[in-house]
Amino acid sequence: MTLIAIVLGTLTAGIGSVWLAAALSFGLLARYTQHMLSLAAGALLATAFMHLLPEAFESQAGAKELFLTLLVGLVFFFLLDKAELWHHGHEHHHHAGHEPHLATASNPGGPGHAHDHGPAHEHGHAHTEPAKAGTWAVLTGDSVHCFGDGVLIASAFMADMRLGVIAALAVLAHEVPHHMGDLMVLRHAASTRNTALIKVSLAGAVTAIGGLVGYWLVDLLQDYQPYFLVVASSSFMYVALADLIPQLQKRLSARETAAQIVWLLAGIGLVTWVSGMAHGH
Repeated sequence: MTLIAIVLGTLTAGIGSVWLAAALSFGLLARYTQHMLSLAAGALLATAFMHLLPEAFESQAGAKELFLTLLVGLVFFFLLDKAELWHHGHEHHHHAGHEPHLATASNPGGPGHAHDHGPAHEHGHAHTEPAKAGTWAVLTGDSVHCFGDGVLIASAFMADMRLGVIAALAVLAHEVPHHMGDLMVLRHAASTRNTALIKVSLAGAVTAIGGLVGYWLVDLLQDYQPYFLVVASSSFMYVALADLIPQLQKRLSARETAAQIVWLLAGIGLVTWVSGMAHGH
């Protein structure tokens, strides 16, 4: 039953987020992109602080060790981010004279400031290379971090079915802006909408592979499960605080600020509601 739930959860998060991103990117809902960033930030923070961390601290693991894991996770993702930014800044230097900046949904400043933290970073954002030269780089980075998403979802389901549902929905919510960026990059590289959607959907499907591997790993390393949950929490926190919220801080009008707060609270409320509903069943 748990394995079936993992497969369904990872497919929903991995592919569902791509299709929702396509609806927002190519449809009439594109104007809600910034609202999705706020919603995702609220969902990520609520999942980390209200569910993943409490679940980890209810275990037999020591609080000091868990807090150390949280700190190491945050620093680790920061260092990986710096390495990726340096590398892609170098790449962008070579392409700057040939490719225009492409502002994306998850990356309003154009290529060079999105995130891909590799397998360990369950909730990173893939770097968007300059469009035509970086199509495969985008898809490769997307596949790698979708694999990590799957491992996270599997570890959450192994801990508690309710946590698994929340983790899958949180992954889906925060991946939407990122996949919107991927779709825009592929479209700019002369792909048709359908081709771009298929390519990114295949990358999203890698989430299910990560879920299957995660099911095996978490079952094998059951004693380390609290640490998996804490690392997942540090990933949620890092993406929300270092990537999503700084983008929101650039919108300073009173009306937009109020909308951001409402959508941020909606993200928190969504996680709380899903938790209560899943717990009730």
